[in-house]
Amino acid sequence: MSKKFLKKIIAQNHDDLRVISALCYEAKIIQSEIKFLKKNKIFLISLERENREADNSKKKIKSILKFEFIEESKSKNIDQNNEDNILELLAIETYKKENNNEIILLFSNNAIINLFCEIIECTLEDVKVVND
Repeated sequence: MSKKFLKKIIAQNHDDLRVISALCYEAKIIQSEIKFLKKNKIFLISLERENREADNSKKKIKSILKFEFIEESKSKNIDQNNEDNILELLAIETYKKENNNEIILLFSNNAIINLFCEIIECTLEDVKVVND
């Protein structure tokens, strides 16, 4: 049996975040698995993504996307009462405004989550390979 290595990628700037965005393209997210821990300033998303790093692999990977130092979160076109809604992540973009960063999570169906922070600190951590 070969040993499986689970990845952990840390992003601390706009370019790093582009890498995580590419790895999470078309990731499926159950709406109830998005949490904003306001007191801890942590925004968590549990997602299932394709293993884009491996050649021709169609394996799905369960990962946790964690944003730290988040001051505020806003969402648009997301029904907060529909816990079972499945969102598809298309991109993660960032904008700098004075001393603040705005991280924008773009989903299919025009759904958007905006995160506001001073520092970009994001971690994509694989938890397990699905169907293994």
